[in-house]
Order: sequence, then C-alpha cells, then structure tokens
Amino acid sequence: MSEEHSILLVEDNASDEELTLRALRKNNIGNKVVVARDGAAALDYLFARGAHAGRDTKELPLVVLLDLNLPKMGGLEVLRAIRADERTKVLPVVILTSSKEDKDLAGGYASGANSYIVKPVDFTQFADAVRQLGLYWLVLNQRPPQTT
Repeated sequence: MSEEHSILLVEDNASDEELTLRALRKNNIGNKVVVARDGAAALDYLFARGAHAGRDTKELPLVVLLDLNLPKMGGLEVLRAIRADERTKVLPVVILTSSKEDKDLAGGYASGANSYIVKPVDFTQFADAVRQLGLYWLVLNQRPPQTT
C-alpha cells in the first residue's frame, strides 16, 4: 500500500501505540500505519529528513494522529511546524491525547488541529473512537487536491 494512503501515528507510549494499532485492526482499517515515537521523528518523516531522507514528500499520510506529550518536541510544536510548511499546511491532524486540560484543548485548535480527541480509558470505547476516526478521516473526509 502506498504511503499516501497511510496514517501517521505520533505516539511515545508503547501501550497506547499497541492499543491504537489493535483498535485499527479490530475495525478492519487496513491502512499502513507509520509510527513516530517523538515529535522530531514525525517531522523527519513528513519532510523526508534524517532516517527518512529520500522519501517522496508528495506522498503524505491521509491523517496524522498526534499525541501532545512527546519527547524531543511536544505535539503542539509539531502541529505548528506542520501548519507552517506549504507542503503540509492542510494535512489533517487529529490530536489523540489523554489530556483533558482546557489549555491543551485551546492550544490544539489555536495551532491548527482539525480535531481533538481525549483517549478513552476503556478499550471498547477506545476501539469505537478509532472506528469513528477511521470512518470519518479515511472514508468520508474529502482531501484538498495536491498543489505540489
């Protein structure tokens, strides 16, 4: 499957990563999932730097699932960098976090998030949230045409 039909999961917690991957599989979402475990790695992937040098930057993921509390570079900083670059400024970014803090919610939307979802603690609820995310962002949502 091409990378342009992929999901970029930016998550440093191995348990949350596995839960997300399990929930995607449970809901028959077969898109390739690229995992970045810190903010800097996410930007390296999107902008084809470092370990991802040479990757075709025209092939962007369908959606980025972005945690906020990340090592090296926080989620809001990653989001601002995504929005500041012409190649990724309209890339759908869903904040998927455990933070219910008003300042994080407000900061997420002010930085250009398309959606903000608090991770449910219960796996069944989490799987349902992932199913709805997949249905909306991977099936129903219409992406803008590529400009590059």
